[in-house]
Amino acid sequence: MNNFAEAPSLFPDYDDVTDVAPIAPGKLPSYVRDHRKRLRERFLAGGADAMPDYELLELVLFRAIPRQDVKPLARALIDTFGDFNRVLSAPLAQLSGVKGVGDAVLLELKLVEAAAHRLSRSKVMQRHVLSNWDALLDYCHTTMAHRETEQFRILFLDTKNTVIADEEQAKGTVDHVPVYPREVVKRALELNASALILVHNHPSGDPTPSDADVQMTRQITRAAMALNITVHDHLIIGKSTETSFRSLGLFDGTA
Repeated sequence: MNNFAEAPSLFPDYDDVTDVAPIAPGKLPSYVRDHRKRLRERFLAGGADAMPDYELLELVLFRAIPRQDVKPLARALIDTFGDFNRVLSAPLAQLSGVKGVGDAVLLELKLVEAAAHRLSRSKVMQRHVLSNWDALLDYCHTTMAHRETEQFRILFLDTKNTVIADEEQAKGTVDHVPVYPREVVKRALELNASALILVHNHPSGDPTPSDADVQMTRQITRAAMALNITVHDHLIIGKSTETSFRSLGLFDGTA
């Protein structure tokens, strides 16, 4: 998640929004009111699938910019970052660089991002993860797919393969994250975990494992096996897909 400490002036005035095509105070022009009404009705009738990314983004921006036409800003954000998900997950500094983005817009976007992360996480925690694999993949993509640097996280499971903890173990650069097998196993013992699922992302978008990824996974698996801890899988999260070490046959039982 982005750190709001990056923008210490947040959020003195919810109407303190600059650089958006202004509309005179008072009532919104009828064309803007009608457009907003149509978007809300279409969303309520068909959900997000009924709307392109820029219109869904408009709905989010309505609350942040209540008295201006937000369509130009929505399109500018999509043009800059690529899609709805990338807009929400973009760093504060980059968002602030888009003309029309003020404090209120930053807050609204990051609230939606935080809500998405919390919702997807709730579908994984305290659940039997092996029978809820799609929810796990959704959670990993929501939280990691659009990060600009590598992150290594671990899901710790009990004897029933229920997730008891989800922790970030390390942050790295755009193409490397330092991971120490001893620390991974030590934390598993502290949590009394019986199994692990390893997860990290590739900011390049390509989830193909590197030689270093394979070697690191083997080291962790060996260390865990020595203490009767199972490593179920290692997932690498790309921009729109993921790679499972187990599905690729990279676990051979002895790592």
